[in-house]
Amino acid sequence: MKYLRVKDDPNLVRDTESNGILNTDQEGYKKYIDNYKRIYNQNDKIKTLENDVNQMKDDLTEIKNLLRRLANGN
Repeated sequence: MKYLRVKDDPNLVRDTESNGILNTDQEGYKKYIDNYKRIYNQNDKIKTLENDVNQMKDDLTEIKNLLRRLANGN
């Protein structure tokens, strides 16, 4: 394959066979992937915490209902 530099951007080249534009900035790509993984992990942690909080809310509701039943003599 033959590549031609894209004007005004040293990190972009054009593939002469497919006419597609390719980014050759490996460091920038690595930073993008690292940032994506970091954000994905943060979102995963948030979802886990939300699930834990919702489970705790359900447990507290159940405990409250049991205490009410005990207080009413049922």
